[in-house]
Formats: sequence, structure tokens, C-alpha cells
Amino acid sequence: MPKSDTGRSDSAPSDTENARRAAALLHHRSAALAPGESTALPLTTSSTFHLPPDDPESFYYGRNDTPVWQSVEHQLAILEEAPCLLFASGMAAISAALFATLGQGKNLLIPADGYHATRRLAHDCLAAFGVSVRECRTRELANATLDDTHVLFIETPCNPGLDVCDIGLIVERARQAGTIVIADNTASTPFLQRPLDRGVDIVVAADTKAPGGHSDVIAGHVASRNPVFIEGMKNWRSLGGAIAGPHQAWLLHRGLETLELRLERMCGTAGKLARALSRHERVHGLRYPGLPNDPSHATAARQMSDFGTLISFELEGRDAANRFIERCSLLASATSFGGIHSSAERRARWGDNVAEGFIRLSVGCEPADVLIESIGDALNSM
Repeated sequence: MPKSDTGRSDSAPSDTENARRAAALLHHRSAALAPGESTALPLTTSSTFHLPPDDPESFYYGRNDTPVWQSVEHQLAILEEAPCLLFASGMAAISAALFATLGQGKNLLIPADGYHATRRLAHDCLAAFGVSVRECRTRELANATLDDTHVLFIETPCNPGLDVCDIGLIVERARQAGTIVIADNTASTPFLQRPLDRGVDIVVAADTKAPGGHSDVIAGHVASRNPVFIEGMKNWRSLGGAIAGPHQAWLLHRGLETLELRLERMCGTAGKLARALSRHERVHGLRYPGLPNDPSHATAARQMSDFGTLISFELEGRDAANRFIERCSLLASATSFGGIHSSAERRARWGDNVAEGFIRLSVGCEPADVLIESIGDALNSM
């Protein structure tokens, strides 16, 4: 998966490593198939399973484990190269990671410019249980004070501003302070960025985005190489009931099989589109880590194999942003990102601390030249 703008740093995931993971993911069930078994994963919808006399490893109840979950978790474990747990949504995964590592009297540091729902969870729910919550902008996290900070939650690139933080540097400082680091890797996926390899304790992700890829499933996962954290989050999932249904898990399994292929198309188009937008007179405050003049470019180039599918920019105000989205025939007016259909939204509507004309654009799988022409026409018609 070549970068869309510059050569890859040796410390980022290599094409060879990503190719190996993609191939293993596609064939993770093959070796165990008996003659006559289906190549595609069967959709098992049962909530109960026949109980053998004394076998704690068998399936027994659908709130604890199912055959479809297990297969999806095997796929995710191949990508993360770590044990993984499937959840009902990205927020369920984030909740599990935070509730399993925090408690009364603990301190949490979160990005002030990260996903708004994570901030709401911290302030509305965790704080009510006696957790002290601090915020710091992503670009300032590397220098943030970590004294008495039990958990540091990072999101890189952050959503929606697309600032990138140096994961390795932050982890090094966190180790010295005895701080647990949780990284939201939703915008990148394990193909583009590997926080666990850089020492992060827990990775969380919304698989609703690019892993599912078709805007038809809500799901999330956690990954960790620490068995204590995995056990705590698994227990939280079972008791909290934040489980994915079998059909949702089955859709995610299918989506994961084409993730690498879709990302290559989407990232390549995003780089071309970002360069085109950088030359347009109506576009201001353009952010895309793949642009050489982007404030986060150097850090992203060191730790990412490509620069992602998200672009953000500003138009002159709320009405201009709305008109642009309405006039572009190849942009779905929708929240979320990572789907095969390119989409855009005015993020101020959700309470993000951004300008009224701020747009987050998610690049999909449309042919690059046709998409860029359609977006250019919409901008020129305003």
C-alpha cells in the first residue's frame, strides 16, 4: 500500500507486513475447514448452545461468546497481532477500555479536540463515578503533565481536526509516569498505523467505519497484549451486555476481507483530492496529514503507512458549507466516515469546537478523477 504523497519511513507498517496480514486474514478459516464445509462464514444466530458436561471452552450462551464473534475476533487479532474483543459499537469498546482501567479517585487525560462522544462519556459518566477528567489538545499531548494521571487516552489523527501526535514519544513519557495509554485508532486502522507496536497498552476502534466499510453495521473492538486488560474488558462486556449481534458480526467479517483493498483506493484518492483542494480559492484551513505543508505531516510520515481517508477544511460559513454538500452529487450528506461512498458533514452541528463552515470529508471508493471533478464543480458553482 504505497503512500499517496511521500516515501514511507522505516518505522511505519511496511507493504510486506500489510500484505502478509491481508492474506492471513482472508484465509484464517481455511486450514480448519472439513471437506464440504462452506468457504464463507456461516451466520449462526442461536442465543443458546448445547451444553457438554464440563467444558468451559465450549459455546454456551450468546452474551458471552458465539461462533461468529470468534471468527471476527480471529480476523481482528491477525490485523492487530494481539488478542481482540468485539463490541456492539466503537463507543462500547471505548467504554470498556475506560471503565476497566479507571475507578473512583483516578485521573484521566483526554484530547480536547478528539471525538465529541468520548469527551461526553468522560465528563457525563466517568466523572459521576469519581474519575477526575482533564483535557489537552492533541498537538500538546507530548508535553502534557502526566503526574498522577492514571490513564491517558489519545486519538491520532484526531477527529475531526486531523492533528497527529507522536505515539512513541507519548508512550515513553507515560511509562516514566506509570500511566496507562489507550489509543483510538479508528481513523487509521491497523493497516495504516500500529499503536500496540509503539507500546500503547490498549487500542480501541470503531469498526463501523472502514473495517465494515459499507455503512450497514455498527461495531467496535479493543486490542491489548496485556492479558489483565483483556480479561477486565471481557468481563465488562459480559456483565454490561455491550455485545454485537450475530448478523452485525457477520457483516463486519465480510467487510474486513476487503479492507486493505479499499484503503489503498481511498487513501490514494484522498491524497489527490487534498492537493486539488489546496489550490482552490474557496477552501481555507485545509488539513490532510499527507500534504507536505500540513503541521502533522512529519509525524504522520514516521508512524503511518498512508495518510488516511479523512480531509477537513473550512468554507466561508454555515450556509456555504451546507450549499457545497448539497450541490456535490458524489458526496453523501452523512455523518460517520470510512464507507465506500464519499461523504461530508458540517461538524459544528454536533458541538465540535470548530468554525461554522468547517467540513469533514470522508473519501470513498469512487474513481478519483470523477470525484475530484464533482467536488470542484460544486465549489465553483457557489
